[in-house]
Amino acid sequence: MMTVEIVSGSRSWTVQMNDGPAARDFLAQLPLTLILKDYGGNEKIADLPHPLTRESAPEAVTPQAGDVAFYAPWGNLAIFYRDGHHSPGLIRLGQLRGDAAKFAGTEPLSVTIRRAERSE
Repeated sequence: MMTVEIVSGSRSWTVQMNDGPAARDFLAQLPLTLILKDYGGNEKIADLPHPLTRESAPEAVTPQAGDVAFYAPWGNLAIFYRDGHHSPGLIRLGQLRGDAAKFAGTEPLSVTIRRAERSE
């Protein structure tokens, strides 16, 4: 399975990626440097350079804390640090390992997302 690292300064997180068409599209865009902004008090979001495919994706997902997802209607990446609401057009890409609550806060967060050195 493919793993991805999200790095912000001295902090880092690992994401276990799903094996689906949208996740593969996302991996093809890496590495990325993004500014994550708080949205709704439960997620950080940033626009992606290119939209991801919706092929084989469910019509809607109810996100949980730690989910890394693509919100197709807006074309953005979403990292959930709290559980979210059932959302049409949301595609789960992977799951954070560790404490998703560390993404909480209203301040923008500059991150680099890249393939991990070692995949599992």
